[in-house]
Amino acid sequence: MRRVVVTGMGAITCLGYGVVAFWNGLIEGRSGISRITRFDPTGLRNENAGEIKDDVLANAPLPDEDIDEATLFAYLACLEAASDAGLFELSCEERMRVGLVFSTNFGGAGRWEEFASGWLSAQQIDAAQFEQFSFDFATRYVASKFGFLGPTMTLSNSCSSGTSAIGVAMDMIKLGMADIVIAEGHDMLSRFALGGLSILGTITPELIRPFDKRRSGTIFGEGSGALVLEAEEHARKRKAHIYAEVRGYALNSNAYHLTAPSKEGEGMIRILKKALEDSRVSPEQVDYINAHGTGTQPHDPEETCAIKAVLGKRAYEIPVSSIKAAVGHVMAGAGSVEAIATIKAINEGIVPPTLNYGEPDPECDLDYVPNVAREHEVNIAISISAGIGGNNSAVVLSRYNGARRE
Repeated sequence: MRRVVVTGMGAITCLGYGVVAFWNGLIEGRSGISRITRFDPTGLRNENAGEIKDDVLANAPLPDEDIDEATLFAYLACLEAASDAGLFELSCEERMRVGLVFSTNFGGAGRWEEFASGWLSAQQIDAAQFEQFSFDFATRYVASKFGFLGPTMTLSNSCSSGTSAIGVAMDMIKLGMADIVIAEGHDMLSRFALGGLSILGTITPELIRPFDKRRSGTIFGEGSGALVLEAEEHARKRKAHIYAEVRGYALNSNAYHLTAPSKEGEGMIRILKKALEDSRVSPEQVDYINAHGTGTQPHDPEETCAIKAVLGKRAYEIPVSSIKAAVGHVMAGAGSVEAIATIKAINEGIVPPTLNYGEPDPECDLDYVPNVAREHEVNIAISISAGIGGNNSAVVLSRYNGARRE
């Protein structure tokens, strides 16, 4: 069975454009969450979000076409990742073996709202605008723009989508469907999305405080993360830089409740056990967990419970952190940018902090790396995602060891 490695990464979040800006913001303990400016947020449960401001986009290599923000974020993250991996140097024949697995929760929500709000009448809609309504527009746009002719797929698996995309991309490579696959997640802030999430009560009216006793909900953000996954032998042949190895993953569903996790973290326990089994990694080998950590009352203790149930005493020996207070909950992009943060932790020997943490909760009793990044050797790590409807996903990432064999 083919081994799968990561040879490129790209990101755009409220901390800035590019992996460097994203990572520096995380380890410096900065938060990009601020008042929404793209539209009037009055009446929302919280007027703040992880919005990508105009000054971030002013420094980004924008395409010539007028596209919705969600597609723009996907394009920019993939542009950085593909450039990082040297994919634009591939021959036409090699590009036939480059695939895309994208994920989104709301697709081109900006275009929907323009039409629904009457900003565009039916007579003003043209074919190009109509095309941007579709969930798979970003996938098709990037494939066409970059000339990648392998298999494409668009997932919408709620907020576990970004991690799910990594797993599906890994399977494509292992099954020989492609040699390289870009796994990506993207979403944008919109009235429609934030209005619905406000009604569901998942948004805090205050600060987002993952794993803190005072937590009262999450805050959403926008952006994209993209990872270039590649068959190890293919990457070595073309002498690509290898950031990490994707050891394994797992997906499941709680089939329990729209927003609450299953009791005692049953669904997440199953997903963590299966991901470790798929990776052939023991609990004792895990050095760090990038948690989903939404800051909601029901989720954080259940995730903590699941980590303890699967890792046993090891859970108390390793750092567990959430980056959502820094960039917001990036919806379908959450798992993508969190996987990038996890790989950076492996490469740099630093784990990002959980911001706004101040009051311990007896039900959340692990080491959450409060407020300040920490030096810590990471060889094997887990990135966890969960989503509305009970979707769970987890991916196991490790330092690349060329001598390891299945």
